[in-house]
Amino acid sequence: MNQPSQLFPRTRCTLAEGAVHVPDWLTIDEQRHLVDACRQWAKPPAPMRATRLPNGGVMSVKSVCLGWHWVPYRYTRFAEDTDGAPVDPFPDWLAELGQRAVSAAYENPADGSAYEPDAALINFYDGDARLGLHQDQEERTNAPVVSISLGDSAIFRFGNTQTRGRPYRDIELHSGDLVVFGGPSRYAYHGVPKILPGTGPAAIGLTRGRLNVTLRVTGLGR
Repeated sequence: MNQPSQLFPRTRCTLAEGAVHVPDWLTIDEQRHLVDACRQWAKPPAPMRATRLPNGGVMSVKSVCLGWHWVPYRYTRFAEDTDGAPVDPFPDWLAELGQRAVSAAYENPADGSAYEPDAALINFYDGDARLGLHQDQEERTNAPVVSISLGDSAIFRFGNTQTRGRPYRDIELHSGDLVVFGGPSRYAYHGVPKILPGTGPAAIGLTRGRLNVTLRVTGLGR
């Protein structure tokens, strides 16, 4: 099912200082290319998995990593919690996409040219998946986080840097939307409390669910 038509055009907005939402950033063709790439990355070795947390709980979101493998709450070069295989390399074209994203969000080409992501976390959400409020804080640098949405729309909750509670802001992210957060908002709590099944554009080749491609600079080197 396609996304419902908008009565009013969506415009870019600042969620907080350093955090920007750019709607409809990727074209349909670009989204389709990224979906196809995600399908390849999800295959073994080092396949997509549901991450087990230290307390024994299992995340409802399924994930696969590039460059560095995220294991709560650290990075490793090997998929220690699946088959132990080396994680897939981080492709140059994805780094270039990250540079474009930062330039688009901050409207300054110099910001993008200085951005050198070396890790990607690709999350798949089915209709029942959720992601609680959390901080991205395993990295050794405060470079911005780039987040790209594909498929079904989602409610994205963007909070503050001090607590999981209020104040926070909920926005609806559609397929192709971009969110970049850095600067004073780099360590803001954020999460996905709800997926809106059946709202993704069929033309990108994702028949159900939502993919979120998150790019990070680990500070660990390549």
